[in-house]
Amino acid sequence: MSKDSIVIREIEPQDNPEIEAVIRSCFHEFNIPLEGTAYTDPETSEMFQSYQNNNDAYFVIERNGKVEGGGGVKPLSASDTDTCEIQKMYFSKKVRGQGYGRALFEKCIEKAKALGYKSCYLESASQLKAAIHIYESYGFKHLDGALGNTGHYSSGVWMIKNL
Repeated sequence: MSKDSIVIREIEPQDNPEIEAVIRSCFHEFNIPLEGTAYTDPETSEMFQSYQNNNDAYFVIERNGKVEGGGGVKPLSASDTDTCEIQKMYFSKKVRGQGYGRALFEKCIEKAKALGYKSCYLESASQLKAAIHIYESYGFKHLDGALGNTGHYSSGVWMIKNL
């Protein structure tokens, strides 16, 4: 039996439809509200174009030539320039529970540090218990409310970590 070929790499233009499909499917699978989340965010259908600035990056997990997940780093909207947001981190069932999400999360944190950010913020949904556990294991602390202006008013979980 051959081993899967897994690659974590920066997003490319042709990845847009596959990563959009992964992101949207997670909302239905976990029964996450569609309004006020990444589901209705205009960036979700244009992920490559949305991460082309000098202070952001988006990575995908490619398994056997197919995009099965991703996550990115971007300045936190309407916040100080020292705070970034880890955003749009979603994975298909095919790669969950195998350590790839954790590897991609670590890559995002390292990229945030390399870009000079001093703190890292994230939002999540309470349904994503495994993801929240990973964030906590990396020292992210829960907040009582949202920071910045992400437009994701249905998230429900807000966390931050000093880098």
